[in-house]
Amino acid sequence: MLNRTMVPQSAARAIQDMIQSGELPAGQKIPSQRDFSIRLGISRASLREALLTLETLGLLKTEAGRGTFVAGTRPSSGNAMAPWRYSDSYSVFDVFQTRIMLEGSIAALAAGRLTGNQLQSMEDATRRMEDCWANQDLLANVEADLEFHGIIASACSNAMMRALYHTVRDQITETQRQPIPITEPARMQASIAEHRKIISALRDNAPSRAREEMETHVRNTARCAGLNP
Repeated sequence: MLNRTMVPQSAARAIQDMIQSGELPAGQKIPSQRDFSIRLGISRASLREALLTLETLGLLKTEAGRGTFVAGTRPSSGNAMAPWRYSDSYSVFDVFQTRIMLEGSIAALAAGRLTGNQLQSMEDATRRMEDCWANQDLLANVEADLEFHGIIASACSNAMMRALYHTVRDQITETQRQPIPITEPARMQASIAEHRKIISALRDNAPSRAREEMETHVRNTARCAGLNP
């Protein structure tokens, strides 16, 4: 049985495939949630989660009073980020600021602790990020990014920091999706290069460098989103 995370993600992938294939062309209004959930064989709650994910990635756009429409398949300079979905609890600035502190410390405490297989998985995830961006598989691009950061968190020597990371994982995930619609190819290439610098520091058992590279990476992602935490 699919878990609560996998169902919305599978639905999001199915809808992304419809957009990329032209079954749902740019500008088309998507079916009602009732009809679309029946068509996909999922609950309306799972469908709403999938639609929110695709809207954050810039593939869908909701217009008040009109409905949800297909925005397109490729980020461009004319795109804008979707509304921040956690605004009732934390600002996106707060989350990026927390990420810099938390993930920087996690990277420092993970240095020298990752196995060869984990480091290779991080290399593989970074390569998938690059390939998926080239193919505009935005869902898989972000999934690979999440895997990369999650592996580092799993190797952190501080159990409380590992728990804190998972507690705020939903908000962290959203900051990894949020800038995608306005991310230029050069920024994605820079982000991929930053991942490889983080891997190098972790492999070299260099805690200070791992912290610095991770903080720089998260800060640059925030700047892509128009923030300077």
